[in-house]
Amino acid sequence: MNSNSMELTLTTPALLFPAISLLLLAYTNRFLGLASLIRSLKTQYQENREPNLLGQMSNLRKRILQVRNMQGCGIIGFLMCVLSMWLLYNGQQKIAEYAFGLSLLLLMISLFISFRETQISVKALEIELSDLEEAIKEDKKKK
Repeated sequence: MNSNSMELTLTTPALLFPAISLLLLAYTNRFLGLASLIRSLKTQYQENREPNLLGQMSNLRKRILQVRNMQGCGIIGFLMCVLSMWLLYNGQQKIAEYAFGLSLLLLMISLFISFRETQISVKALEIELSDLEEAIKEDKKKK
């Protein structure tokens, strides 16, 4: 190895384990929250067929796909991290470095998708707030 590169040891990928675990837990919580909201909106739509709910469902479909993708990248990144440790254990330093690099890349992609999903979520909340503001204005006009 040249003097500019660092040596990858078993402890380096192991340092990511708590962070990846917490990340996957946060993604799972997002998924469960979205699933609950989707079920609730479906029940609401079946009861009163409000067309506004269809737009919300479309937004939620985008978000749930984003969560699936960020979970997938996070899980495969975790798997690559474990693989790099196994390769290091078996003395395959160079392949382990590539596996670890791939795990970092997948985690970065996962975080980027998470950022995009958050942007979609904020946009949906802004729409909800503007709808609420319109309803408040109309209520004030009626009084």
